[in-house]
Amino acid sequence: MVRGQRAVGLVAVMALLASCGGDDGGTRASSTGDGGSGGTTTVGVTPPANGCALRARQDWMLAKMNEWYLFPETLPTSLDPGAFATADDYLDALTATARAQRRDRFFTYLTSVAEENAYYNSGATAGIGVRLAFDSTDRLFVSEAYENAPALNAGIDRGAQIVGIGTTATTVRTVSDILASGGDAALNAALDTSTRGTVRVLRVTDAGGTRDVTVTSTDFAVSPLSTRYGSKVIDDGGRKVGYINLRTFIGTADDQLRAAFGTFRTQGITQVIVDLRYNGGGLLDTAETFTDLLGANRSTSDVQAYTTYRTSKSSENTTRRFQREAQAIAPTRIAFIGTAQTASASEYVINALIPYLHADLALVGGNTYGKPVGQIALDNPSCSDDRLRVIAFALQNSARQGDYYDGLATKVDSSCQATDDYTRPLGDPQEASTRTALDWLAGRSCTRIGSSAAAARTIGLFAPSRRPLLATNPTAAQRETPGLY
Repeated sequence: MVRGQRAVGLVAVMALLASCGGDDGGTRASSTGDGGSGGTTTVGVTPPANGCALRARQDWMLAKMNEWYLFPETLPTSLDPGAFATADDYLDALTATARAQRRDRFFTYLTSVAEENAYYNSGATAGIGVRLAFDSTDRLFVSEAYENAPALNAGIDRGAQIVGIGTTATTVRTVSDILASGGDAALNAALDTSTRGTVRVLRVTDAGGTRDVTVTSTDFAVSPLSTRYGSKVIDDGGRKVGYINLRTFIGTADDQLRAAFGTFRTQGITQVIVDLRYNGGGLLDTAETFTDLLGANRSTSDVQAYTTYRTSKSSENTTRRFQREAQAIAPTRIAFIGTAQTASASEYVINALIPYLHADLALVGGNTYGKPVGQIALDNPSCSDDRLRVIAFALQNSARQGDYYDGLATKVDSSCQATDDYTRPLGDPQEASTRTALDWLAGRSCTRIGSSAAAARTIGLFAPSRRPLLATNPTAAQRETPGLY
C-alpha cells in the first residue's frame, strides 16, 4: 500500500512549464506521510474496467482537489470535463486561476506511482545521464554528467557542447537546424532516450575537439552526491571551507549527507558552500535532515518550519523543530549557490536558516525559482498507476516568512551575483559561482543579486540563468532534475 506523500519540488513544474511555453519552473516532490489521509494503491490488482476511463479519472481528480487543494477558492464552480481530451488538460484548467495568480505554476499534476517510487527510493531512471541547458545564444551544453551512466562513460562531461544529434552517424543534424525546424519540442524528440536501449549519435565539441559519440540509453541511478565533487573540503589560502553539492532530495541522500557532514565536523568546518544550483527539490524529509545537519547550534525547541494546510484540513498542520544529528555542524557562515532551477526543497533549507543566520547567510549566483508550497501524493485506487500530486500545504520559516513566490533573492540579507561557469568542474575553487561564494565567506565585497524580482528582470540585476532543456512528457526523474536526459 502506498500512503499519501508530501512533496515540494521544481522539475515537475519546469517540465510542465516547458510543454506550455514556460522557461523555468519549480516543483519538488517530497515523500513524507500526509497523516494517513492520502489515497492508496495496490499494485498488481486489476482495477475496475471503467476505473481508468477518462471521465472516471476526471471525477476522481475533482473530488480530491475539492478536498485537499490549498487554494479552494480558485477552483472553478463549474467546468465541463467533456470539453477536455486528456486528464492533464482538465487538471490544468482546474488550476488556471491559481496559476494566473502565480501560486500554482503547474505544481499540481498527474504522475506515475511506479516511476515516482523508483526515483524517490533509489534515484532509478533511464537515459544517457546528462543535464542539458542552453546558453544565451541557444547553444546546447552539458551542465552536468552522472557517474555510471552512458554519457560520462563515453567521455561526455560538463562543458561539452552538443552540436548535432542523430540515430546514426549519417543522420546527424545540427542542433540549430533541429531548433529551426520545430523548436524545443523537436529537440526533445531528437534527444528522447527515456526508453532503455535507445541509441543516439551525439556530435560533441569540447576541449578535445569535435567528434561523434554513440550512446545507448540504459537504467542508472542518480546519486544525490557526486562521487567526484559531491562534497569536499576546499583549502582557500589556508582557510578550510566545506563544499557540498546536492543534486536532488531523494531517500538515498540522507546517509550521503551524514557522511559528508561527518567529515566536515571532524575537520572543524564552520564555513560552508551549499551548491543547489540545479536542485529542483524532492523529499521534504530529506530537506529537514539536511537542515538539521546545518544546525548543531540550534536547540530542539527552535522551529525549523511550519507546515500549514487549508482551513478544512488544519488538523494536519505541523511544526517541525530542529532535531539532533550526530554529524551536524554549527556553521558561522553559509553561502548557498542557486539559480532559477533551485526550487522547493532547496528553497526550504535556505529559508529555514534565514532567521538564525541573517547576514551570515548568502545566496550566490542568481535568484531561486520561488515555490513555498508543497504537494501530497494521492493515489487512485481504481487506476493503479495514477498519482495526483496536489498542492496542499504552505511552508514558512520560524519568522513565518513564506511568501517567496518570486524567489529568495529579496528575502536573504546577503546575496552575490555570479555566473554558472561551464568551463570548470562543479566544486572547482575557480569556477565562477564557487569563487564568488569563497570570496563572500572571506568577507570580500560582491554585487548584490537585485533589489526586487520585478526590477531585476527588467534591468538585468540577476545573474543570467542557463535555460534547461525540458522534456515535453517528463518522467518522474525529469520532474525533479531539470534538463535530465
